[in-house]
Amino acid sequence: MKARSLGFLVALIVFALDQLAKWIVTGPLHVQDLEHFYLLPFFQFTYTQNNGISLGLLNATTEVGRWMLVALTGAIAVGVGFWLGREKNRIDQVALGMVLGGALGNILDRVRHGYVVDFADLHIGTFRPFLIFNVGDAAISIAVVILLLRAFLSRKDQAKGSGPEETIEHA
Repeated sequence: MKARSLGFLVALIVFALDQLAKWIVTGPLHVQDLEHFYLLPFFQFTYTQNNGISLGLLNATTEVGRWMLVALTGAIAVGVGFWLGREKNRIDQVALGMVLGGALGNILDRVRHGYVVDFADLHIGTFRPFLIFNVGDAAISIAVVILLLRAFLSRKDQAKGSGPEETIEHA
């Protein structure tokens, strides 16, 4: 297996888990027919149809808007795929694979249904720190945090001069 295949494998796994979870929620569980499906005191399934992207941005309620959003998110996915194909760091490969898999799952929803199926409702009583989301959304969010932390920490290491090259030169 090529070194950069890891990220594409992660993308495939995230995509498959996202679509499987959406199928379970809308198929066997029929959450769309219920108001809520309670799992834990702080977590339930609440079916929603998301016409936009994160935080309700770029809400596409028309056919033109829908396909423009498919094109935009598709272009972003292609860019992430190219980045992933060139990335050498394995942690970044995994994170980019998570972004790609989550994005492809949401793009497929938008193509098939005209909206993205969201269902995961995390809350503390009536306080909801997050909008209702899906597996792909969670993967993208976690991956972005990983990429940001890696970028911040690698810059911090470079600023300190603690890279391996510095250690060898000063030895």
